[in-house]
Amino acid sequence: MMRARHMLGSALTLLLGACASAPMHYYTLIAPVSGGLTVPVADNATLPADGTPLQFELLPVGVPTQVDQPQLVVRQGGQGIAILDGERWIAPLGDEVRGALSTDLARALHAQDVTGLPDNGKPVLRIKLDLRRFDSEPGNYALIDAAWSLRLPGAANRAVLACSNRVSESVGTGYDALVQGHQRALARLAEQIAATARPYAAGQSVGCPANG
Repeated sequence: MMRARHMLGSALTLLLGACASAPMHYYTLIAPVSGGLTVPVADNATLPADGTPLQFELLPVGVPTQVDQPQLVVRQGGQGIAILDGERWIAPLGDEVRGALSTDLARALHAQDVTGLPDNGKPVLRIKLDLRRFDSEPGNYALIDAAWSLRLPGAANRAVLACSNRVSESVGTGYDALVQGHQRALARLAEQIAATARPYAAGQSVGCPANG
């Protein structure tokens, strides 16, 4: 009996040791410096109607409660949802999405994100975005569905422009490929927002971009 207890205790110790030593992997949605968008823009294409350089403020990004977790939350081919305890975001998902979009928008608009900086008296395009879906299926797709708006405070003739876009990227197997798919999807969304923001800030009539 004592021997059986000893063997059971040893097995339990080994199991707990294996669990404790399981590797933890961390991911970010902010693409490497060499990645992202390179969007050629004419020098005056980002100027508002008064000709001053464009700046933007990207407000905090809302994400669906279902995926607002430290862990990656993935679909399993129609078999349900899995929360991957060993695969985690390096920062809260809303911060990750905002950081990636800020970087991509700054590149696409040739402009600076002045969120949190002192007011310098220049026009600031205010961008608000909320994710309605952030779907992940390894080996299949990375999908984002976002509602976003543009506003130019102080421009009385510029009504708020509200749009929504869905972007999906095919992905290969593995969680690295899945995260890279979301990086590409966010970069494409930033490109769509920037293509609308440039004429909007310049005082031109503009509509929402098509899904892509």
